[in-house]
Amino acid sequence: MTQMLLSTAVACATVAAVAAAVMVWQKFHKHSHCDQALVLLYEFRHACATPLYVLRHISEHVALEMQAGLNQPGGSQLMMLPTFIEKLPNGCEKGLFYALDLSGTNFRVLRCLLGGPNARVIKQEYEVVAIPRALLLGTSEELFDFIAQRLISFIKLEGPEFQRGHNWNGHQIRELGLTISFPICQTSHNTGILIKWTEGFKIADGVGKDVVAMLQSAMDRQKGFQIRVAVLINDTVGTMAGGHYWNDDVMVGVILGTNTNACYVECNLPEDIQTKSGKMVIYMEWGRFWSSHLPRTYIDEQLDNESVNPGDRGFEKMTGAMYLGEIVRRVLARMAQEANLFGDSVPTKLKQPFILLTLEMSKMHADESPDLRIVDKVLKDVFDVRMCMQPLKIQDIICDSSYTL
Repeated sequence: MTQMLLSTAVACATVAAVAAAVMVWQKFHKHSHCDQALVLLYEFRHACATPLYVLRHISEHVALEMQAGLNQPGGSQLMMLPTFIEKLPNGCEKGLFYALDLSGTNFRVLRCLLGGPNARVIKQEYEVVAIPRALLLGTSEELFDFIAQRLISFIKLEGPEFQRGHNWNGHQIRELGLTISFPICQTSHNTGILIKWTEGFKIADGVGKDVVAMLQSAMDRQKGFQIRVAVLINDTVGTMAGGHYWNDDVMVGVILGTNTNACYVECNLPEDIQTKSGKMVIYMEWGRFWSSHLPRTYIDEQLDNESVNPGDRGFEKMTGAMYLGEIVRRVLARMAQEANLFGDSVPTKLKQPFILLTLEMSKMHADESPDLRIVDKVLKDVFDVRMCMQPLKIQDIICDSSYTL
């Protein structure tokens, strides 16, 4: 199952980037340069191709890396980290629970009142908080103090219906589940050592420390509310746990967002991982995966070489939303330079790295209007491109850019 998800992630991300490039090319206004633009486009498409035999090779390679990572810590590209989570929610839970999801440059706080198998989720509320850029480059204490302050502010808005449900737990200490997207090495279900900062964070300290202890200390410095971090999970494990709450058959969780990760329930654990149930959730850190079978293009090579971590997290750079918009920008920039895609000169904004967000690229890819109005708007808003002809029908474009997996 996990192998299939890896293969699907590679194919879908590649098709999205190529389709967006094709749609923009179809709006090219000088027919004399069409042939050269097509050559560049098809060259990129060919390099992206993921036929079935390629996907099988990738699946076999990732399976080998998974086993190597389980058998020996550090023996694989995949970290294969134990989470110490043996039991997943099943819908029978009752009471008031809080959650804090720290992923990317914002975090979300949530309260949820659960009513057991019949009522399930009675009520929930949440708030998304942007983290000031200065805190991404500051200290761990400054970061967690800010998070704790906003969490307490959120708790103060707790309505009476939540407070009644709070007594179902039999005590007045609010329990908090912490979901975090940074690589951590867990030593129990509610302790975890931070391995490294990712997601754009460049904090001077914190690596090698327990993230639960850092957050708990910050909350303890706030007065008036007792909060205990009851469990620590990776955001990928949280995704799987949420799915399992509604469906007992869910055994795999995958994140395909700014970055990418996966986890699953492992039933054949090495002897040195002790459990009561004989199984445990393992999260993989599969963004680090690399294989010679992955369809790496000249764009992927450029991105990797110019990144802050060349040679690291190859799969993530090919599929993560942090990079997909930039992949399309680079394809368009080459077309503009070598095939005069947008006129005799390359638009200035088209030369700016990461100016095309993946969100905007996704809008282009999803545009099904007959005249590709959304594509045209993105070109104008992002690159200040205003010289496009009426495009071909969207059905023709999609057919031209599709793949058979």
